Amino acid sequence: MNLSKMALFQGQRIRRVWDKIQEKWYFSVVDIVAVLTNQAVHKRAQSYWTTLKNRLKNEGSEVVTKCDQLKMLASDGKYYSTDAADVETLLRLIQSVPSPKAEPVKLWLARVGYERIEEINNPEKALNRSRNYWQRMGRSQKWIQQRMMGQEIRNKLTDYWQNNEVKERDEYAILTNIIHEEWSDLTVKEHKNLKDLKTENLRDHMTDAELVFTALAELSTRQIAETMEARGLVENRIPAKRGGRVAKNARLELESKTGKKVVSGNNFKFLSERKKIGDK
Repeated sequence: MNLSKMALFQGQRIRRVWDKIQEKWYFSVVDIVAVLTNQAVHKRAQSYWTTLKNRLKNEGSEVVTKCDQLKMLASDGKYYSTDAADVETLLRLIQSVPSPKAEPVKLWLARVGYERIEEINNPEKALNRSRNYWQRMGRSQKWIQQRMMGQEIRNKLTDYWQNNEVKERDEYAILTNIIHEEWSDLTVKEHKNLKDLKTENLRDHMTDAELVFTALAELSTRQIAETMEARGLVENRIPAKRGGRVAKNARLELESKTGKKVVSGNNFKFLSERKKIGDK
């Protein structure tokens, strides 16, 4: 398992992880249950799933045994083990949950389960899908260009980490937080709190300037790491701090010239909600 991201079903986020060996997605079961039961509170959706899981076990159902424990990103910015299942298992699980959303969710799973295979064969589709999503949310073309540029820089950094003994997820998160705190003076969690974000992707709510300085910090980190030939978590902490410091110095210079803070509490939630209402 080496790729994780969010998918959207009628505006609700579903966590998923891509298994490149089996070439299929594994989705968070509790997130699917939350959609089916129309439950926005995670703990209540988790309680429903726990009760259903025990009932299915007692009935001798194989559905529960086919669920895997995978680490997925939680609302606090950390990764925790959670029940996850592939599309086939989820389609069987949905039959156990009385819900008017059952059929729409089935159709959605069939579609998003296939998307990643399409994207592997044609990466341009992934880029176009992201661009279309941001456009629907009301983002400007300038913002979208900055976001895509930043993602490409991010991908090159994580490729370096992957090829140099940095473990995915937990160690990626540690290094990312070092870079972020160094350039912005805020941890990732503190920055999300400033923007009043919970499960939302922080980068999807960054301003143009925040995206630019994040990209500068990660570009600098990768180039310093390559120069140092840093390997593993411990060695990569050094370029992470130095790369973040390059962006911090640039941020402070800009702030001194403009008198304006780069790090902002602004988010796109209001814009996105207004766009959704307008689309109805």
